Amino acid sequence: MKLEYTILPDNRPPAAAPLIVEILEFWMTNFPAPYTIAVVGAASGIGQAAAGLMARRGATVVCLDRDGEGARATSEKIALAGGKASSAAIDVSDRVSQRAVWDGIVRTSGQLHGLVNCAGVTGKTNIKAHDVDPDDFDFVYRINLLGALLVSQAVLPHMLSKNYGRILHIASIAGKEGNAGMTAYSATKAGLIGMVKSMGKDYAETGITINALAPAVIRTPMVAALPDAQVKYMTDKIPMKRCGELEEAAELIAWIASPACSFTTGFAFDLSGGRATY
Repeated sequence: MKLEYTILPDNRPPAAAPLIVEILEFWMTNFPAPYTIAVVGAASGIGQAAAGLMARRGATVVCLDRDGEGARATSEKIALAGGKASSAAIDVSDRVSQRAVWDGIVRTSGQLHGLVNCAGVTGKTNIKAHDVDPDDFDFVYRINLLGALLVSQAVLPHMLSKNYGRILHIASIAGKEGNAGMTAYSATKAGLIGMVKSMGKDYAETGITINALAPAVIRTPMVAALPDAQVKYMTDKIPMKRCGELEEAAELIAWIASPACSFTTGFAFDLSGGRATY
């Protein structure tokens, strides 16, 4: 079957008719059954989009977020569309409180196959490094970097017992190149990429892959909250001269979290419209 559609001038495909989307999705990443994936940060943005897409492709999705009501809303939306989902509130920076969440997921599912960690905050932006508030830096660090370590530590023993796992942390182009006015965010995302490179090697022979995804500007609520000058600065650096779309991020996430992504670990995937090519 040959499918044709016109690419818009800014290199975005136009909104496809539902039937076309359904046909295209048939040929894209699908998950075996059962296959359970926990998505941290599922209340909005990239996490919400990824959770919905993976559920449509056959995964059972556990929607987690510090915004418990938002996570529940995403779970209910998935269920209304015919998918399998549940939800819980989680604080990724608190090792003790999140333990019960992960124990409950394993107890209910029998096996947690994948973790997609989208938790992240920018902190105060559009400021020079000498004006960075150490308390704000610590807040960003505790969610973006410490939180990533803690959620990984929470699921790795279980995945090791099953000889299988897919862990994906959402980093940022800021972690590769640094964004002016975003010292805390850039530093913690760079640290996250470094952590993933190390962890990927630690577990390379276990059936567990650990990767990162480094997006440029994606249309999310977090980006919408940034000052216009900050968004313009970031978008101007993208050769495609546009923001990435949530659906584009979700597609790549689905593949990385699936059994198909089996020979790549410790890698930071690029999603930057050509800004980063390494």
